[in-house]
Amino acid sequence: MDSSEQILNKAGSVGAVVPQRAHFAEPLALKCGRSIADYELVYETYGTLNAAGSNAVLVCHALNASHHVAGTYADDPNNIGWWDNMIGPGKPLDTNRFFVVGVNNLGGCQGSTGPQSINPQTGKPWGGDFPVVTVEDWVNAQARLADHLGIRQFAAVMGGSLGAIQCLQWTIAWPERTRHALVIACTPNLSAQNIAFNEIARQAILTDPDFHGGDFYAHNVMPRRGLRVARIGSSSVRYELGVFAQGQALSAAHGHFIHVYVDKQTRRPVSQLPQVLKNVLETLT
Repeated sequence: MDSSEQILNKAGSVGAVVPQRAHFAEPLALKCGRSIADYELVYETYGTLNAAGSNAVLVCHALNASHHVAGTYADDPNNIGWWDNMIGPGKPLDTNRFFVVGVNNLGGCQGSTGPQSINPQTGKPWGGDFPVVTVEDWVNAQARLADHLGIRQFAAVMGGSLGAIQCLQWTIAWPERTRHALVIACTPNLSAQNIAFNEIARQAILTDPDFHGGDFYAHNVMPRRGLRVARIGSSSVRYELGVFAQGQALSAAHGHFIHVYVDKQTRRPVSQLPQVLKNVLETLT
């Protein structure tokens, strides 16, 4: 029995799930000064919303994750949600008690409207012309999804890393709709070192010849070399610091882990990664 079958059959799994889509015709004003209308957000839910609509929990994803937070897909049983060990019956985020929502952010590359989507004005992918979005824009779009689902207030908003930054923004922009915020692996501002490493990652992608100013979809290529350099840098630093904090040496096995992780991440679409890095840095400095 493989790992996916074990997860489907063991107690606590939400089992096979189906992504859903919400369409929004009304324009959403963006921080960059532009707006976007007729956009879609892809999301998943786990558990049942109670009659009062008071048991909803929003899980915000980090830079390289998506709406697929828990469970698997019937046609892709090896695709296990990125926080599956946290969400399900009897798990810390108990779906017998809570209605859990995961959403792919606007501008993302996992189904929600983004640079890979068709621009209705040109009939071609948005590419580099897609409006630059920020954490504030993501949270405002998430609030619209909450309206769509009949959620006036979240019991909690939670996430780690870039997801945690979205949690902080919820407490600023929509405090009346956020009863609790679980902010994990986050900071209210970034250190000079963190800013420098993120800028290295951003430049690695921007200077990849296959980036084409963000219009790589039109050229049927992906800036994988830049993505790989960006991920190797950030992953090596974070992983090495964690290893040394535990008093361990950086072994060949640790290096292999980093390369396997990087290879997996660089197979994902790039979306607006460079712009997102820049905007988040500007928000937190």
